[in-house]
Amino acid sequence: MDGTNTNYNTREALLKLFDERIATYALSDSPEVITGRREAIAEFARAGFPHTKLEKWRNTDLGRVLNNGFTFPLAPLAADVDLEEIFRCEVPGFDTYMVAQLNGWFIERGNKLAQASQGVVVCSMEEAFEKHADLIAVHYGKYARVNNNSLSALNTALARDGVFIYVPDNVEVNEIVQIVNLVQSAYPVFVQPRNLVILGKNSSLRLVHCDDSVDDQVGFINSVSEVVLSENARLDHYKLQNKNDRSALINNVFFHLEAGANLSTNAISLNGGLIRNEVYVRLNGRGSHADILGVYLMDRDQHIDNQVFVDHAVPDCTSNELFKGILDDQASGVFNGHILVRKDAQRTNAYQNNKNILISDKAVIDSKPFLEIYADDVKCSHGATVGQLDSEAMFYLRSRGISADNARMLLMYAFAAEIVNKISIPKLKLRIDDLVKKRLRGELSICDQCVLHCNSREQKVSFEIDMSKI
Repeated sequence: MDGTNTNYNTREALLKLFDERIATYALSDSPEVITGRREAIAEFARAGFPHTKLEKWRNTDLGRVLNNGFTFPLAPLAADVDLEEIFRCEVPGFDTYMVAQLNGWFIERGNKLAQASQGVVVCSMEEAFEKHADLIAVHYGKYARVNNNSLSALNTALARDGVFIYVPDNVEVNEIVQIVNLVQSAYPVFVQPRNLVILGKNSSLRLVHCDDSVDDQVGFINSVSEVVLSENARLDHYKLQNKNDRSALINNVFFHLEAGANLSTNAISLNGGLIRNEVYVRLNGRGSHADILGVYLMDRDQHIDNQVFVDHAVPDCTSNELFKGILDDQASGVFNGHILVRKDAQRTNAYQNNKNILISDKAVIDSKPFLEIYADDVKCSHGATVGQLDSEAMFYLRSRGISADNARMLLMYAFAAEIVNKISIPKLKLRIDDLVKKRLRGELSICDQCVLHCNSREQKVSFEIDMSKI
């Protein structure tokens, strides 16, 4: 089936929606924004939804979730959920400035950021278009790919709301900003949040972004985020994904780094029927650095797809990429990593690795790390491994009286912990460490879905073991 016919009903409904409600969708009366939306919908109309005949999509079939009678919210939907109750049970000692999104719409909770007086802004995209038009004009739509990315184009055409964050020059944000993107609806819902994060020169921010489900309803989340790091800016970014098995999450994030900027981004995928993370990092200034990390734990019929593109556009930049996955039952996964070193990007250091453990005979992973190098003074490497749990390590644990189930779980935890241990926020690290343990034991409940909102339960197993001796 070609792209123009795949999931015909959903595609046609979206095109009709754009034609009939174009005025409603105009977040701004800026001719440039309106023209961009029209060009984006034309690209989506041409390409349609991605399909398995496309090389980058040959192992990820959207048909499993797109054939539903979706609703497309044009305004915030009333939902039977107490947001204040969700936000009440925070983890003790982990203070964050929480931003709520429900069904793609920013929810004003009346809380104020402590450093607002220093010019730090956290608001809805609707408000940003009205009050921060100068920043929008410079950055909105300047980094997200539209050509050859039909889902990014669709978001550009139809996005109505999202989160806007701006940190002025020379400001270090002390509070951790946490975005919680919740989906709840009585009907299958198709939402398209659009986020823009701008860090000024010599600024810093810690940002935690959680995608969660409140119920078991079908949802399709097509999210696009543009993140700009100006000279010497620092961003510590975490993406936690814990969706129900009937949902699809398409997450496009475009990072743009200027000279001396430092990015650390870590994607922790614990649950979801279909998750696809597309991460684009452009190192656009000398001395910029990016750590791109991820861990994914999939079972049943879940599917995870991580696509990472790192563009070394200038000399003297470094990047480090490490993704680790554990797949059980009939779960499937994809990893495509692409590092581009352009002709003039001399003295580049770039590393890429993907490691996977398959617990069952039916679990599958398709891993394809790739280097494209046009400079000659570089240090680059890439690799991928796929295997099962180490039989010698299992024997070591069993010989010390540990049951087979606990031994398997301990080995899986040690494998995943390499990524979790790179979390630099202590309270966040402890909480995610707790969630990973629960996930590996199959105990993750609906109460745990909002990673930083619910108190942890007592652990039944001690993990204090020197794994270096295995």
